[in-house]
Amino acid sequence: MNTAELLVRCLEAEGVEYIFGLPGEENLHVLEALQGSSIRFITTRHEQGAAFMADVYGRLTGRAGVCLSTLGPGATNLMTGVADANLDRAPLVAITGQVGTDRMHIESHQYLDLVAMFAPVTKWNAQIVRPSNTAEIVRKAFKIAQTEKPGAVHIDLPENIAAMAVEGSPLRPDNIEKSFASFRSIEKAAAAINEAKNPLILVGNGAIRCDASEMLTRFATRLNIPVANTFMGKGVIPYPHPLALWAVGLQQRDYISCGFDQADLVIAIGYDLIEYSPKKWNPEGTIPVIHVGSTPAEVDSSYVPIAEVVGDISDSLQEILYRCDRDGKPEPQALHLRADIRSDYAQYADDQEFPIKPQKLIYDLRQVMGAEDIVISDVGAHKMWMARHYHCHRPNTCIISNGFAAMGIAIPGAIAAKLVHPDRKVVAVTGDGGFMMNCQELETALRVGTPFVTIIFNDGGYGLIEWKQENHFGHSSFIKFGNPDFVKFAESMGLKGYRIKSAEELIPTLKEALEQEVPAVIDCPIDYRENLRFTQRAGDLSCAI
Repeated sequence: MNTAELLVRCLEAEGVEYIFGLPGEENLHVLEALQGSSIRFITTRHEQGAAFMADVYGRLTGRAGVCLSTLGPGATNLMTGVADANLDRAPLVAITGQVGTDRMHIESHQYLDLVAMFAPVTKWNAQIVRPSNTAEIVRKAFKIAQTEKPGAVHIDLPENIAAMAVEGSPLRPDNIEKSFASFRSIEKAAAAINEAKNPLILVGNGAIRCDASEMLTRFATRLNIPVANTFMGKGVIPYPHPLALWAVGLQQRDYISCGFDQADLVIAIGYDLIEYSPKKWNPEGTIPVIHVGSTPAEVDSSYVPIAEVVGDISDSLQEILYRCDRDGKPEPQALHLRADIRSDYAQYADDQEFPIKPQKLIYDLRQVMGAEDIVISDVGAHKMWMARHYHCHRPNTCIISNGFAAMGIAIPGAIAAKLVHPDRKVVAVTGDGGFMMNCQELETALRVGTPFVTIIFNDGGYGLIEWKQENHFGHSSFIKFGNPDFVKFAESMGLKGYRIKSAEELIPTLKEALEQEVPAVIDCPIDYRENLRFTQRAGDLSCAI
């Protein structure tokens, strides 16, 4: 047995189902070792796509997604997806091939110090330089990747080490026991909640990772406290729930901003500062905060908790609930916002203008998708609208990259989502800019049998940057580009292609596309004049109750 074969046996012991990546000279032994393995190797068209697939796989399953590249340019191509997983708190293990250790000390073809290069974008990384250490390195990589806060790790395997003979066997994966918060912190949090007149819950992706949705919904319901979620916390409380105030995280004021203005206590549950900076909702640090999470709070002058309840989130909420009594307390003021939020959402239901308004497209998408179906949002102007208008019944049914916020994630991410949940409808929502960054992975989707629908918000430019430029300078520059005929592009790859020509076509076209046995692409002209209109409305927003 050589080192590469032991590596693959260790990956099997970790329960790895898929490895996403590209073949190369320096990972030949790993690829050979995968012959006959229970692990399915998914050959992608670009290493970035491979990393994004592993990223979304990790976020949906809680188990580390694995991606593989060769050295040099293969490894640098992998980095964007690795960094995205790390900041989005998705468990991921990246494996790179490398030159032999016998030529690392001299100038060498395609050689880069990959351990140094990946260090800033991973939780931990290591190079295998002794074959006998392989099992320990792999076990440590998965343990670190999957432990809160989860993220990316990297293993670098030199080609001569991969070929060396070795004896050994995988280490047994261990189960990390839950930790529980101190009673002192729980009692302090409960006392503050009992005293608050206008408390507000802010929930982030950590509550989803820790499977705390059911307990959080019970907690909020029993105490009658309204709930706002970050972009990455969608679905943690069902959006029809009367206490749900939907998403917070836009870079400008919205209805929910009034809720924070009026709050005398924010209970942050599973909240991560990278999801939405506290300087946006607590700029002076004057709103008291309770931090409920599986790890301690990050240090930020706008986020200084009066109580830190650190431990299993569901258990912490249950213990706080035992000690809370809000009978006789007035209804929190933020609840009055819900009627305005719902009215704003529903007003686009019958809008028939064309090109389609983003609010209308997303409203119709929500009508077609079931409670368990999954959308993957790319990054761009459409992401802001998806965050604001696409609402979820369940956790992990709207995947938005908002830690690293990398363009190009939607199509690779949809492949991973369909592999994890082949029985669900999956839709990739992307702008035309993001689509062109990883559209080559649609061939991968066709080849591996993952039919999903890609909706392109087509405005012929980088819409989000245009929005920002117009806000800052009153004009835009350098953001327009040309596009191929997306229908012909799809058809040339053996896919189904559709072009929307009126607002009433969208729902029947989407339903038809979702029934196809091959991936489908829907080209939808979008009216991004709504961007500046929203900015104007937000500027005029009054918080009077």
